[in-house]
Amino acid sequence: MEENPRSRTVITTHSSPHSDNFSTSTLAYDKHFIRTIPGFLIFAEIVFGLLVWTLIGGTEYFRVSAFGWVMFVAVFYWVLTVFFLIIYLTMAYTRIPQVPWTTVGLCFNSSAAVLYLTAAAVDAASISLAVKGQHDFNSWAASTFFAFVVALCYTGNAYFSFKSWRSQEEGH
Repeated sequence: MEENPRSRTVITTHSSPHSDNFSTSTLAYDKHFIRTIPGFLIFAEIVFGLLVWTLIGGTEYFRVSAFGWVMFVAVFYWVLTVFFLIIYLTMAYTRIPQVPWTTVGLCFNSSAAVLYLTAAAVDAASISLAVKGQHDFNSWAASTFFAFVVALCYTGNAYFSFKSWRSQEEGH
């Protein structure tokens, strides 16, 4: 039998949705997470981090290039912290066991603590470029205070992440 040159053989396969390494359970809500110290710190990072970038964003910060770094750090870590809060509250981390969540948390919180500390220092050094008593000065001074608060929160979370990571490593 001669095969038509325009015909093709298509092979299809069907895989079960349960064959992947992902859990198929529904997302849960961990209402107790926010009551833990790391949960409280994440909530504080979100609230105070929002204050940092909105206080700067409401000024003519673009006239001082150093504030570009502060805004980058503040917005970048704010968005990622909101993402991690959602991951922790919904317990989505239990559905993706391949990700080393304690290591991810340690790296994230440590990098956030270091970069937020540099951003807070840059913020503080840049205040002198505004006229004391004017809107920009007051907003930048407030954002500096909150940037140091957020840096402390990330440092605290880095400490708890380190404790969690270390206890997990000792368990293996």
